Amino acid sequence: MSDGTCQGLGHQWVARASDDGSFPSVDSRKEACVPQPSIPSSSSPDFSGLWIPLVTPFQGGAVDHAALSALTRRLAGDGVAGFVVCGSTGEAAALDETEQLAALDTVQAAAAGLPIVMGLSGYHLGKTTAWVRRLAEWPLAGLLVPAPHYIRPSQAGLLEWFRAIADASAAPVLVYDIPYRTGATLTRETLLALAEHPRIRGIKDCGGDMAKTRAVIADGRLQVLSGEDHQIFGTVAEGGVGAIAASGHVQTRHFVQVLRLLAENRLAEARAEWQPLQPLIEMLFAEPNPGPLKALLANGGSMRDELRSPMTRASDALRERLVALDARLSRP
Repeated sequence: MSDGTCQGLGHQWVARASDDGSFPSVDSRKEACVPQPSIPSSSSPDFSGLWIPLVTPFQGGAVDHAALSALTRRLAGDGVAGFVVCGSTGEAAALDETEQLAALDTVQAAAAGLPIVMGLSGYHLGKTTAWVRRLAEWPLAGLLVPAPHYIRPSQAGLLEWFRAIADASAAPVLVYDIPYRTGATLTRETLLALAEHPRIRGIKDCGGDMAKTRAVIADGRLQVLSGEDHQIFGTVAEGGVGAIAASGHVQTRHFVQVLRLLAENRLAEARAEWQPLQPLIEMLFAEPNPGPLKALLANGGSMRDELRSPMTRASDALRERLVALDARLSRP
């Protein structure tokens, strides 16, 4: 048997040809390809634009794969840059490993070739790196990796954590800086030290420190994506490349247009497109995410208004306000 290659985003798959010289299809990659970590080039990957951290629809307590597929296809058609699967918006903490991988397969099949980033979290380094190595079976554009939650390690410990995960990964790593969820703050110095690792390629910025954000942007080695929806305009106007924004599930084309206009330095037009979206963002986060977002998506028929405990549905009052605002924003 001879060797061939099939390219994934951010890494390389080595495939074995059959005796007749043919190579396996992409659909059979998990059985036919062995992931081989490679160092991403300076020109790739590209994390610019609007990335959607997908909600996970449920029906009767189980993942609703038909609804997830339809949602993914609709968002792909609306011009998003890519998807994040199994982030906090996707209620990943309430999904077991089998459910997470099934959700990933569903999104990959429906994403029309758009890149996919997989979220992960934990605080047991051995288990986390084992999961990272298992995820090498999928052609991911990246992994979205927060600090280990609850245990609040030192900056030296955080450096070890992210470097070990990046060493184990076949895909590029996006550092997820979100101290209000993890309890751990990544300093500017730590982020710049992490930028030296060839697989650590960007940051989802929820750090709440604009001076730190500017320093990382100015350094230029990490692509900066806004992770706080209300800070999209400011972060990208300052030089960030895009956003991972839950709000972009709705009024998607408007969010895409804001980022496109900012990339083209058309600030006045971008501002005019952005300002009507701010009340929507505020309302979508008025109660714990993704409750309000799922309520609005359910009202439009995309899925059932169902979450897994301990997450709860949005209040009736907030849902009514969201539906009315979304209707106003949807008028020509």
